[in-house]
Amino acid sequence: MKRTLPIALIAAGALALGLTGCGSSGSAADDGTLTVGVFLPGSVNDTGFMQSAYAGVDRVREEYGDQVEISYVEQVSAADYQQALQRFASENELVISVGGQTDADLRKVAPQFPDVTFVEIGGPADAEPMENLAYYDPQQAEAEFVAGAAAATSSTAGTIGFVGGVELPAIVNSAIAFENGAEFARPGVRVLAPQYVGDFNDPAKAKQAAAAAYAGGADVLSQVVNLGKQGMEQAAQETGNRMSGGPIPGDCTNPVYTGYVKTDIGTEVEYAVTSVLDGTWEAAQVPFGLTTDKEGTDYVVCSTDPAVTQAVERAKSAIADGSVAPY
Repeated sequence: MKRTLPIALIAAGALALGLTGCGSSGSAADDGTLTVGVFLPGSVNDTGFMQSAYAGVDRVREEYGDQVEISYVEQVSAADYQQALQRFASENELVISVGGQTDADLRKVAPQFPDVTFVEIGGPADAEPMENLAYYDPQQAEAEFVAGAAAATSSTAGTIGFVGGVELPAIVNSAIAFENGAEFARPGVRVLAPQYVGDFNDPAKAKQAAAAAYAGGADVLSQVVNLGKQGMEQAAQETGNRMSGGPIPGDCTNPVYTGYVKTDIGTEVEYAVTSVLDGTWEAAQVPFGLTTDKEGTDYVVCSTDPAVTQAVERAKSAIADGSVAPY
């Protein structure tokens, strides 16, 4: 394995870039320990994809102990993606980047470090893997198809909508799948044009988009906005409407939630580490969704209406048996 510099240097480099970083304790991995860097452009407290990924970091530490030395960096500005990835690549044997927004920079960095293994979680589903770069696809669209079925069945107004963060291919496909799932469960239901706020972590913009959708007649929304979800929740509370949560499911005590899309990004972090450790890692597109055996994806129903539960199960079954395509 490639020997690396101390994790402390990663933190120092992160500070030099104006980033927030945290590393596991220990010295350079001269004892065969696998060194792993997890690149999180957003906040580990976003109640979304970054927090879900960070939960996987914690589980790796607990499961593998001294076998793995894992660190992470969070809240990185887009202008610093490439430099931060280069630093991680220079100090780790495995680099895991979370979010399709990092794809262009990651594809520039990976060829510069041919001895480093890279994994991108949530990148384009049609991206061509590189010799040392694999893509792990959470298949958000499958879960959003189910969310669409739940929203359509839950809606009393007969109008629903979707709010996304950055207009990336995976998010656009999720919006299409949401509409398809709604039509599958309730033909003729009105689905508003999706809104993309341009940021996954701006509660004010997400609230504005949600308020506009509710004003446009929708009474149930779905979303892929991470920290922006706080603003959507406020809009739902203020207007007496509802929404789907996730990717980290709650406990259904908040009445604004009809259910939660579960997308466990941490499972993919664990899979990357495990596959490198056991020698099964491949430079491939690896799916994680309802149609795979890797778990991590589901829809949790909060509604007490049995029709909603039935619609969710029908949608899941249709995806699993291939009788429908999410998008």
